[in-house]
Amino acid sequence: MHSPHDPYVRVRGAREHNLKNVRVDIPRDTLTVFTGVSGSGKSSLAFGTIYAEAQRRYFESVAPYARRLIHQVGAPAVGEITGLPPAVSLEQRRSAPGARSSVGTVTTLSNSLRLLFSRAGDYPPGAERLDSDSFSPNTAVGACPECHGLGRIHRTDEALLVPDPSLSIREGAIAAWPGAWQGKNLRDVLDALGHDVDRPWRELDPKDREWILFTDEQPVVTVHPVREAGRIQRPYQGTYMSARRYVLHTFADTKSRALRAKAERFLTSAPCPVCGGSRLRPEAMAVTFAGRTIAELAGLPLSALAEVLSGAGAGGEETARGVLTADLLARIGTVTELGLGYLSLDRTAPTLSSGELQRLRLATQLRSGLFGVVYVLDEPSAGLHPADTEALLGVLGRLKEAGNSVFVVEHQMDVVRRADWLVDVGPLAGEHGGRVLHSGPPEGLARVPESATRRFLFEEGPAPVREPRVPTGWIRLSGVERHNVRGVDAAFPLRVFTAVTGVSGSGKSTLVGQVLAGVLADRQAGEEATGAGERFCASVTGLEAVDRLVQVDQKPIGRTPRSNLATYTGLFDAVRKLFAGTDAARERGYTAGRFSFNVSGGRCETCQGEGFVSVELLFLPSTYAPCPDCHGARYNPRTLDVTLNGLTIAQVLELTVESAASFFAGTPAAERALTTLLDVGLGYLRLGQPATELSGGEAQRIKLAAELQRTRRGHTLYLLDEPTTGLHPADVEVLMRQLHSLVDGGGTVVVVEHDMAVVAGADHVIDLGPEGGDRGGRIVAAGTPAEVAREAGSRTAPYLAKALRH
Repeated sequence: MHSPHDPYVRVRGAREHNLKNVRVDIPRDTLTVFTGVSGSGKSSLAFGTIYAEAQRRYFESVAPYARRLIHQVGAPAVGEITGLPPAVSLEQRRSAPGARSSVGTVTTLSNSLRLLFSRAGDYPPGAERLDSDSFSPNTAVGACPECHGLGRIHRTDEALLVPDPSLSIREGAIAAWPGAWQGKNLRDVLDALGHDVDRPWRELDPKDREWILFTDEQPVVTVHPVREAGRIQRPYQGTYMSARRYVLHTFADTKSRALRAKAERFLTSAPCPVCGGSRLRPEAMAVTFAGRTIAELAGLPLSALAEVLSGAGAGGEETARGVLTADLLARIGTVTELGLGYLSLDRTAPTLSSGELQRLRLATQLRSGLFGVVYVLDEPSAGLHPADTEALLGVLGRLKEAGNSVFVVEHQMDVVRRADWLVDVGPLAGEHGGRVLHSGPPEGLARVPESATRRFLFEEGPAPVREPRVPTGWIRLSGVERHNVRGVDAAFPLRVFTAVTGVSGSGKSTLVGQVLAGVLADRQAGEEATGAGERFCASVTGLEAVDRLVQVDQKPIGRTPRSNLATYTGLFDAVRKLFAGTDAARERGYTAGRFSFNVSGGRCETCQGEGFVSVELLFLPSTYAPCPDCHGARYNPRTLDVTLNGLTIAQVLELTVESAASFFAGTPAAERALTTLLDVGLGYLRLGQPATELSGGEAQRIKLAAELQRTRRGHTLYLLDEPTTGLHPADVEVLMRQLHSLVDGGGTVVVVEHDMAVVAGADHVIDLGPEGGDRGGRIVAAGTPAEVAREAGSRTAPYLAKALRH
């Protein structure tokens, strides 16, 4: 039995995921870093065990009725944890924020600013005092009624919707309509309504053209479809939707980036004529503070906003004006301390980098003033330039000095070196990991030869020297104008490996992910740079040398557990065909469809192929139990009677990629996909591992593996946004070998990257800066890594020079 004053968190018998009955002691009031290769079990220990148990204990103290309203995780698989304080989690959120989310909403600074205007603003004579909600564009009482608080209105016209009026409706005159069955359905509905779909558009009655394109009516008619001879013709009830309604609906609601981009081509965007882009009602815009409206203050960089508030907060600390300005200044101070003073409150969250979002959430926690808690952070250095990591370390140090324990899952060696305590999990991933190799001061890891972290922590051995490749041509963008990238001319070399660097917010993702990707996507779609390229830059040359664009990002490969590694890569199609080809399957007449858990026939109908059922426990968190009929196998007994080399389809899905590679050796259809997954370091994942359990880094490598197994056709340009995020340095080496092999195979690779080891191994570097926001957006240096490392005005240069020396 440990003393209540025991200074350690003691974990006994942790078995979550791949942890092997782990026993570890971690001192409180320290900065403790958990390291290990991707999939080793470090997150299972820090988040799945320690944080999950702290959360469970806290919820036990909450009233049962309130507990029903809170999303709870189940109890972790652990024997005992003692000395565990309350915990706060700061995980990386992988979901994309909405357009109404902004710097102000993420940090809650906009709430304080609205309160300041409500309580201490200067109102027009005789005006009624407004509630703080009246200053929010996200509420019904505050939003401009014309644009609904968005600040811009989207409109369309006949010239955009019907670019070629010589065509008939049947020939595709209404270019904005969807293709395939949905477009044919709209045409058939119009035909059934009595409109001539075979006459050239320009010859139709203007009133009919107006109705077809812009009506808000949605009539329902019986459609008698005309299809090829021999097919059954069944009438159905069809609903008409005008071209404008379809475009606006698609633009607002679709989750598909391609469909949204297509809809955007038929729209014009302009500031709202009623609110002028302020997003607010006139009553709110009539109130000022320090002579400015709330929209004007929200548009200032935070550093400039702090200056305005400092000068206008006079009147004593005891007044509402003094109290509210002092609170705002203190909150802004923590954000600017993390190097984000260039952001404005109205900057929308989707335009922020992952590093900026992570630091905004950290700043919010820093102001909370909690002490005696465990902060559990998931790779807080992800998306951060080495210069920004210094500011991050300062914040983590302040959290610790305030009397908290800071537990960090981390791969960045500069953060690991600053730790008081190091927990290294491994030695490898999946079933080859799950053991604590070292728990103690970081220098003690030098005595653990099986640790994959040791070599990188102590920088054992020099980096291999490689001569930069010579470009075969260039893509040149001139006059780039997008966000903070203003009037920039950029050149990207072809058939080499290019790294784009710069501090957070310097414009890297804008230049690569939006402008370069935009002009290439336009060309690939046959638009000849009339879409994003025309809007973002003045001219483009060199595109004709590229045949294909591939963007590999960290978005999930699926939103439900039904999407998994095997289905995404196409491997499952090959596996199902192999099962359908067995003697037992042929005797029973089973096709490949029988072996899918997503359709009725072969799946277990009790759980609909999920493998588990949800059990509602009323006052306790809902729990998932294995299906009582299939016991988690997902298939019905008759399907499981069929085996391939002794394994059922359910058992094959439980195999790791590594085991499956041996099992399917000699089967080309499966071997190719498995080999590429092994090549990108994902041998530890199970074939049936749900997409919802994969990290952003794992999702990105699965996409890369799916691309690697394709037959190369023409010159491909690969764009990757921080591909090393979430990867241990040992995994980064594996990934870089694959990316360099794409270049050796005749492709071009462009990565936005902060890992200086990756940048040092590039052929060409484009460094943006010198700072973030308005003080960034310029190309500070471009050339080989050695040339950029000597550039005096570059924030990247000293860190790159250090990486080149190692």
